[in-house]
Amino acid sequence: MTAKANSKNNPDISLVVSGAAGQGIQTVEKVLVSLLKGTGRHVYATKEYMSRVRGGTSSTSIRASVHPVRGFIERIDVLIPFTEESMLALKTRINSDTVVLFDPNLSKDDPDLEARIAKVPIFETAKEAGNRLYANSVAVGVVAGMCGLSRESAQREINDLFGKMDSEIRAGNVKAVMAGYDLGENLQDHPQLSTEPSQTTRDRLLLNGSQAVGLGAISAGCNMVTSYPMSPGTGLLTFMAAKAEKFGIAVTQVEDEISAVNMAIGGWFGGGRAIVTTSGGGFALMSEGISLAAMTETPLVVHVAQRPGPATGLATRTEQGDLEIVLHAGHGEFPRIVLAPGTLEEAVILGSKAFEMSDRFQVPVFILTDQYFVDTYYDIERMDLKPGDPKNFVVPAKEGYCRYQLTSDGISPRAVPGYGDGIVVVSGNEHTENGHITEDAETRILMNDKRLNKMDIIRSGAIAPTITGKHGGDTFVVCWGSTFPMVEEAVASLDLNVDIMHFSQVYPIDESAIKQLSQAKRLIMVEQNATGQFSRLLRAYYGVETHESILKYDGRPFSLEYLMTKLESLTTGGRK
Repeated sequence: MTAKANSKNNPDISLVVSGAAGQGIQTVEKVLVSLLKGTGRHVYATKEYMSRVRGGTSSTSIRASVHPVRGFIERIDVLIPFTEESMLALKTRINSDTVVLFDPNLSKDDPDLEARIAKVPIFETAKEAGNRLYANSVAVGVVAGMCGLSRESAQREINDLFGKMDSEIRAGNVKAVMAGYDLGENLQDHPQLSTEPSQTTRDRLLLNGSQAVGLGAISAGCNMVTSYPMSPGTGLLTFMAAKAEKFGIAVTQVEDEISAVNMAIGGWFGGGRAIVTTSGGGFALMSEGISLAAMTETPLVVHVAQRPGPATGLATRTEQGDLEIVLHAGHGEFPRIVLAPGTLEEAVILGSKAFEMSDRFQVPVFILTDQYFVDTYYDIERMDLKPGDPKNFVVPAKEGYCRYQLTSDGISPRAVPGYGDGIVVVSGNEHTENGHITEDAETRILMNDKRLNKMDIIRSGAIAPTITGKHGGDTFVVCWGSTFPMVEEAVASLDLNVDIMHFSQVYPIDESAIKQLSQAKRLIMVEQNATGQFSRLLRAYYGVETHESILKYDGRPFSLEYLMTKLESLTTGGRK
């Protein structure tokens, strides 16, 4: 099944620019998204790329609409390929209505595509503007002219992008975008954007997943970031580094992941608020540090941007395959919290909430995203963020202070060195209430129970899932993390007689949600892994059995069309 192609005057248009790494595909994406949003359209963009500095094939998929859009679709209305290889790589997404703006100087030996191609001299036009490298600016101009966007807006975007560069380079790119605009304006029989743009999108935030998590962390008073760079988790590191001076954040790129997690623990011990960002392979090295945080009851927030494994796997692709390692990382038994935002708004909220949870309960909190999520962006309503005013649970240490005082809920008052007259003693060994090492059997039981007892209060405050639909809860499509927008759009497009239950906290799970799932007649699980890890969690921890699963693990995200096909096949007769 394919999403319905639009008429010539489109409320929703899909643009794809493809080429090799090093050809400026991300530059085109950045400029076009900004241009489209600035002219009153809702925008969405995501990218796929190979693990190469140069060469290979990469592409950016952009949706522009008069309505908010936030899900990946396979349909391509307009394709601009910079290489033959990148066009052929997208052949399965090209349909009978796709217009391919292909440079005539590029070779092409596929007769099936001949009817779709409109020959546009992108590289020759760039060369005439001063340099063949200006091809990406020509492409921006072609799209702007073709879609009837403002010529002045296109020129302004290129000027802003190259404003700090050599005047000759800036002038050449401006000339290129204007020449491209003329080419696009003269194209015949091509899709066009609706002429009724919104007047409100200009004030909306344009974020990607990394930025959303980062904004949430900053609003929670995060003042320390540690990481050994590993895609796709590096995006959060670079975003926080860019904001470090403004918000007083210590950003440290360390020698390895072991140092990253231990340094973050030290930051929290000293009174800071730290986040570690990594991916699955890097997180695997942090297990001992996770246990150290648990034993010392030191708060810790870890962002894990998932990618396919095992080992290096598909280094620049996406998957939801690390739920179980995050759920079980670290030796011994101790409480933890696992969050998995499905929308950018949730990422901002949970990016902040993670710090409050970790500080309050003194347990590790994990934020699970994935490559698709962190590299995807769209416009959202502005959010009321108050950086520097976090909810803080640190207390002054009084004389005789006991770091691990036994309490009914397992949460001991947490002080930091130098704050108060008392001495703060912590230990990675089993310890007494005042933090000194012990091997006493009775004390071991008391302390272990104290730590585990936190789960009762953590569980009672678990974030409830988002439930959409009003169909009585007989059938639920269950999802978690980044799959939510595609599931929501697919169910709405098919008008299915089902409800959606989306989990943004995947452990521990809200008890009322478990009751609803247990009472449902049918559960359809959507996950981006091969073995149904969230289904297994529901069964093992809560006795909930799912009935069918839609699993995808090829490194590519769920698309609207793929989910529509799968859901319709499972719910035949389920329409209203």
